[in-house]
Amino acid sequence: MFISLRLAALCFWVLLLDLCGIIKTLGQSHGLGVVRVVVKEGSDAILPCSLSTKENAESKLFDWKKDDQKEVFFYDAGLHSNNGRPGQDQQFKGRVSHFQDDLKYGNASIIISKTKLTDSGNYSCDFPRLQPRQIFNIQLLVDLTLRDRSGEITGASSKPYVTILDETKDWALVQCEVLGAFPKPRVEWQDSAGNKLPAEEPQVSERGGSFYITVNTTVMKTDRYRCVATQEEISHQIHTETYLYIGEKLFSRGDVIGCFFGGIILGALILAAVLASLVATKFITVRRNKGAAKERHEKGEEEIMT
Repeated sequence: MFISLRLAALCFWVLLLDLCGIIKTLGQSHGLGVVRVVVKEGSDAILPCSLSTKENAESKLFDWKKDDQKEVFFYDAGLHSNNGRPGQDQQFKGRVSHFQDDLKYGNASIIISKTKLTDSGNYSCDFPRLQPRQIFNIQLLVDLTLRDRSGEITGASSKPYVTILDETKDWALVQCEVLGAFPKPRVEWQDSAGNKLPAEEPQVSERGGSFYITVNTTVMKTDRYRCVATQEEISHQIHTETYLYIGEKLFSRGDVIGCFFGGIILGALILAAVLASLVATKFITVRRNKGAAKERHEKGEEEIMT
């Protein structure tokens, strides 16, 4: 009796699993399942669509649409959106391609290049003439990346202003200012490795619906530092980088001034020496000329007396 109950239960689960497998297979063959594709903004997205029978699709008709309205890509026995077939939505012009060489294997997938946030949505790949009709559903999610959107979105922060407030051979006090940004950005200092630096409490003010933020930090080693402004609500991030040398200065201000005046004095001495040399040379030349003339004159007188 106990064995019979266990056998009956086992048969029940086997039948249930078989039924689930049949339902799953039907769902795949008729496109009832939804495939989710996630890509980073700006990258290419492959939206899959392949006939379950793997039959040649070169002579078939299939139609890609977004949200059941926008024409994404249309193919009909060789004529398609990229070779003269009208109707493609402006949003996708020049950005959609298909796998021509794989059509013979039933692959009707497409590639959307340089994805944008507006590309996110529900897509369908429809084979309306097949019996039974096959429709594949794909959900595309374009994940925003933090990047510079200052020229695209009103309120996006412009490049931060970086100023050296004070410095010694051991440290430097630097200031970062973000002016007129909305929504309120997160402003922080980072080193060349991207590590967040400890900083003073940000000074924040709001004027006319825009935020003005100042953040100061003190650094004590030579490195490349950047002030980063991030507005996650609009996926905007922008930074300004500066190189700071911390350590014994090669030349102090006094050294520079001393070298400047020392150079002037040295130049004057050299010039004086050159002039003195020229004068001495001229004096010696004149004396030699006079001596030679006197010698010729005396020699001439001796010849006359003789």
